[in-house]
Amino acid sequence: MYRKFLNARSPLRLLEAGLHGGLGPGNLGVVVAGRGVGKTSFLVGVALDELLRSGTVLHVSMEETVAHVRAYYDTIFEDLASTTHLEDEARVHREIDRLRRIRVYPRQALTPDKLRDAIKMEREAGSVPALVVVEGLDLETLQAEELQDMKDLAEELAAEIWFSYSSLDERIEGVPATVQRFDPLVSVVVSLEPQGDVVALRALKDHDNPDLSALHVSLDPRTLLLVRA
Repeated sequence: MYRKFLNARSPLRLLEAGLHGGLGPGNLGVVVAGRGVGKTSFLVGVALDELLRSGTVLHVSMEETVAHVRAYYDTIFEDLASTTHLEDEARVHREIDRLRRIRVYPRQALTPDKLRDAIKMEREAGSVPALVVVEGLDLETLQAEELQDMKDLAEELAAEIWFSYSSLDERIEGVPATVQRFDPLVSVVVSLEPQGDVVALRALKDHDNPDLSALHVSLDPRTLLLVRA
């Protein structure tokens, strides 16, 4: 399968449809799940989808090493390539590596200013991210004005920025209070919940839409791939 057909048939298209167009440039999104349920797999899946469209991705982590994050991408890409019979796998893999940047910070060390500095360095190198993934940011201690800075940055870049949030419970009843306090700034919140053989995705917030549509997308915990539910 050629990459353009793979991208057109991606489960991310169903996610975008369920979210009335997806997260969208200039917006902040949060994926919520219990520890070990699949937040990184979801975010890497979103990032790979952008990379397959030749978009540039900046992946920021305060939880893993650069080598570990890179290995996560390699594992999910290899599973994707083998299950879809992707044409010219090696060339596509090289292009993805070229378009993706990984930066790692100590816990609680990332600030909006440091994120701006990282993106400034990418710009100077001729690379402006269309998607920024931030893992491990402590939303519990983050101030609203700090997240506002990141929202402003997303708008300046015309980029999507996704964050992760770890819940104490695997069953997510609604938008967690920690995330809820940023309601005006966060456009999309999705949860990941184990259901039988898959991890189901559910929309907790979809921009200003009061009716939350079914997403029809799940995460396969065996392959780490997003799949059609």
